[in-house]
Amino acid sequence: MEITWLGQAGLLFDTGDTKIMVDPYLSDSVGKQNPKNRRRVAVDKRFLKITPDILICTHNHLDHTDPETLAQILNTEKAITVLAPFDSWHAVRAFGKNHNYVMFNRLSHWTEGDIHIKAVRAEHSDKTAIGAIIQHEQTTYYLTGDTLYNDEIFPDLPARIDVIFLPINGAGNNMNMTDAQAFAEKAGATTAVPLHFGMFDSLDPHEFAFKNKVIPQIFEVIKL
Repeated sequence: MEITWLGQAGLLFDTGDTKIMVDPYLSDSVGKQNPKNRRRVAVDKRFLKITPDILICTHNHLDHTDPETLAQILNTEKAITVLAPFDSWHAVRAFGKNHNYVMFNRLSHWTEGDIHIKAVRAEHSDKTAIGAIIQHEQTTYYLTGDTLYNDEIFPDLPARIDVIFLPINGAGNNMNMTDAQAFAEKAGATTAVPLHFGMFDSLDPHEFAFKNKVIPQIFEVIKL
């Protein structure tokens, strides 16, 4: 599995046969609404030309369900499976075409080929927000989505998590670095990849103190 960080919580999973894109934010739509949150990293337009097989939007905020980005990615005749919880599902299905828009609420499952995806609880200001468990071959990836540390999340999680991807920015109802470290440890993750930094802020992800962490570089493959 090759995994590329797209900035914010955006990820691209590529098995060689299947591409899964999660929460792509490849515009400056947030900055247009609030100049304080202008985009600090230029868009790599190569990723706007990728047509994923599966698109996951974890919740209905601009940097996760971004109309400017989705208008380009979904402008294709290829049918994409779009997994999105209630609020985000209503937003994405407006793009129409021949895509399969699946209302992917908490505890929903989706299997495509040798990939299994499960929606899990997230604690965020969008009350329909989800995290996602992606299982491929013998590896389990957990994308928390935007969330706070909440004890009610853990019963949704599998016994083994190989890699967890989680926010560390401590703003907008997301975990800060201290809580993210505790959350990753409680979840029993082997490796943690911090996300949601550097786009609107100058946070130093090296301050995230989880023992076995991998710091991603935007638009580069994550070396797990």
